[in-house]
Amino acid sequence: MSKKKIPSLPKLLKSKIYKTGQTRGADDDVIFQNRVNRNSTVLIPYDFFDLTSQAPDNEGKFENGFIVLINPVDYFWKENFEIEMMSKGLELGKNAILFYETRQQWNEYNPINKKLKPATNRTEPLGGVFVARVPSTTSSGDEKISYGFNISKLKGAGIRVYEYASKEVMKDCQDQLEYLFWLCFDSEKVALEAGMSIEQIKERKSYIEEVCKERKLSEHKLLKENRMIDNNENTVCPLCLEKLKGIGFLSRLVQAEGRIVPDLTVTEINLFHIKELRTGAFNHKPYNLGWGHHHCNVVCKDSGIIDTLKWMKIIVDKNLNEGIEF
Repeated sequence: MSKKKIPSLPKLLKSKIYKTGQTRGADDDVIFQNRVNRNSTVLIPYDFFDLTSQAPDNEGKFENGFIVLINPVDYFWKENFEIEMMSKGLELGKNAILFYETRQQWNEYNPINKKLKPATNRTEPLGGVFVARVPSTTSSGDEKISYGFNISKLKGAGIRVYEYASKEVMKDCQDQLEYLFWLCFDSEKVALEAGMSIEQIKERKSYIEEVCKERKLSEHKLLKENRMIDNNENTVCPLCLEKLKGIGFLSRLVQAEGRIVPDLTVTEINLFHIKELRTGAFNHKPYNLGWGHHHCNVVCKDSGIIDTLKWMKIIVDKNLNEGIEF
């Protein structure tokens, strides 16, 4: 007997949840891949290798491996650096590459003059030993330098190590994020208006509740402690703690008059990391991902919620001390 098909979410919401399993955008001027799955090859700066060389699960192994980025100055100038690399199990062209990102590095240790080959593969063997992303300058002849992982079929060497999450963790996060959508006070009404039937809503909610219960993703005590739901068990913005409206997941961000971008795809509600993504921690994980207002997310940036609140309090206090009325 075939397994019963679970009703799909509204298209925009489904896409929004799916994209949480992808990394942030990256342009051609950087070494990172643009919007790929979070279990892609990770790039680890050598100075942080000891801190981040072990994945948070999967017995410490990154699902698609890692590449360590070596500063050319260290490699060519620092005494016994190759021996130091070998002691860590690192080797150029195997799991490490020279990464040129400044004009000085390029001029002093030019890999072309040294007859070195740029890397072409994200997995061992890497096909070469260096990558370059040196920006242009206003000086005559100082044009942009780009070698390695710069063709259309192979853009970017990998992802930022702190963006990593295994396939299983990505799925858990996506399920928990859907669970949080259904905890919005108007979620059923919004889903109904978006084309789902009452029966489909019931089936979908029952399915995700069962999945989250089995995976221990629906523990309300933890959700509340991590600023994801309030005392009424409704989903809130982690920064301002205002209840989120389900319609915000499906409506585009209101743009200022005169500054309208026709193809803007940003919605009012965005993915919100409770503890910020940072090198040395793997914070893309359940109970650290909520939904929040776009503008609250912009204010937080990479500072974290508590530090942002402290900063906001300082600003408010200064205004009050100056007699400013709100």
